[in-house]
Amino acid sequence: MANSTALPLVLLAEQFAKLPGIGMKSAQRLAYHVMSMTDEEAQAFADAILNAHSTIKCCTECQNLTEGDVCPICGDDTRDKGTICVVETPKDISAFERTNEYKGVYHVLHGLISPLDGVTPDKIRLKELLARIGNGGVEEVIMATNPTVEGEATAMYISKLLKPLGVKVTRLAFGLPIGGTLEYADEVTLFKALENRNEI
Repeated sequence: MANSTALPLVLLAEQFAKLPGIGMKSAQRLAYHVMSMTDEEAQAFADAILNAHSTIKCCTECQNLTEGDVCPICGDDTRDKGTICVVETPKDISAFERTNEYKGVYHVLHGLISPLDGVTPDKIRLKELLARIGNGGVEEVIMATNPTVEGEATAMYISKLLKPLGVKVTRLAFGLPIGGTLEYADEVTLFKALENRNEI
């Protein structure tokens, strides 16, 4: 921000800029928007952040974000506890739940293995996953990490850990999206589409 801008506004914009997907221009717009709020609206906004931060915690079973000790999915007796879908972040669960097709449970890693970024296996929620499998009853673990270098590396690492435990480990199929056009698909997407082809 320009030197003529008040320091508290600059500091507020810098905090917004720390959020994922928010560049400095967007951060400045958000900061100016906050300044246009009434005192009551600004207080409600601040209270909502503090309340969420202090009351939401990780589910003791799947590590999803929840208000209670156990999230609603893990607490649902109709869910198939023998199938665990492993995802990177809590927001990935929302994507699966929107399909209304998956009836198993989840496990949130809260990150992916990335040695270049200093994220080693002990810095994601792996030991909690291993403990769940060690308790018995798990038949299949679906690796649903994104098809990035880190996502693939994490899926392979976890797969190697789980194979000796007698658990079936599967990976989401990746390829062409519905409505996609071949000419715009990149080489990796086309390769995955070929690799994961099904008989019709």
